[in-house]
Amino acid sequence: MSAGCLTARELRATVEAIAWVQAADGRIAWVPGGKADPWNMVEAAMALDVGGRHVEAARAYAWLARHQLPAGGWHSYYTGAEVTDPTLDTNVTAYVAAGVWHHFLSTGDDAFLRAAWPMVEALVEYVLAYQAPTGEIAWRADDPADGALLTGSSSVHHSLRCALAVANRVGEERPDWELAVGALAVAIEHRPHAFLDKSRWAMDWYYPILGGVLRGEAALARIDEGWSTFVVDGLGVRCVSDRPWITAAETCELVMSLDAIGESARARELFGWVQFLRHDDGSYWCGMNFEGERFGRPGQYFTHDQPTWNSAAVVLAAHALDGDGPTAGFFRGEHLPVGLAATPTPAAGVNPAAAF
Repeated sequence: MSAGCLTARELRATVEAIAWVQAADGRIAWVPGGKADPWNMVEAAMALDVGGRHVEAARAYAWLARHQLPAGGWHSYYTGAEVTDPTLDTNVTAYVAAGVWHHFLSTGDDAFLRAAWPMVEALVEYVLAYQAPTGEIAWRADDPADGALLTGSSSVHHSLRCALAVANRVGEERPDWELAVGALAVAIEHRPHAFLDKSRWAMDWYYPILGGVLRGEAALARIDEGWSTFVVDGLGVRCVSDRPWITAAETCELVMSLDAIGESARARELFGWVQFLRHDDGSYWCGMNFEGERFGRPGQYFTHDQPTWNSAAVVLAAHALDGDGPTAGFFRGEHLPVGLAATPTPAAGVNPAAAF
């Protein structure tokens, strides 16, 4: 497999750099001896599966199963076995379902999927308990009044579709989940006022596409609208619009978003740009502060680490561009049910003309 800018050997080296960080108990921290969180552990496990490291990926999911809370969720951060951030993030929890489905697509292991079903069922019921009548999902289960995030809800949308695929495969019908997916899609596409304003963050720009809600002309219009704000020619994608920070993860997530809507030329160009962040061991620097610098003149790396999730985003982007098999189209929504369509209705007190 090659993504034009990476050889198969280079891609294997990136996967090996992720595997090297994994602890004996299956946990994949950001860096050796550092903190871990379920969302980014899943991202790393998916990269391990792309690289054929299925045993190691399964160990990560076993760790998650052992640490699932009785209510169905996970805390945000762990260092070793200790909880270092007790926040209960619905997106962090939901992404485990995406990882479970990805592992099944990678391996065809029905026994794994059946064993993981109780974990998936519990986490979905937990997450959906925080869905508002207008479709959006509160980002904090421990403080739902804090509101909903567009990025988080968009990621949850993709994860819930993966959970539906798991349910279908194990012979379970969940029409309430299908309705929830439809209502969530309507909120993401038609109710921007339902979400906290995080528009300075690049993820809020492209995640409605990466999460599988926007396609076609609506997706292309959104990409064009934010391109000059977030994309720095020759470098990559800003993490936030008002800071000179280029990040590998955001750039590669945009690569996957572009691939999902058929914009392969732009996706490949972006992927090529971000290779300047590659470390000698195959991992990737988190990003670079480019203030006062241009491409070809090195700026200052704003972290001294190569996080596993950051390298995993590169692997997943490379796989989307030139990979094969059922996981290459994972973020295009291939092999995923779409849920049941919901009819958009404006929230109380909202002018219908302004809501859509």
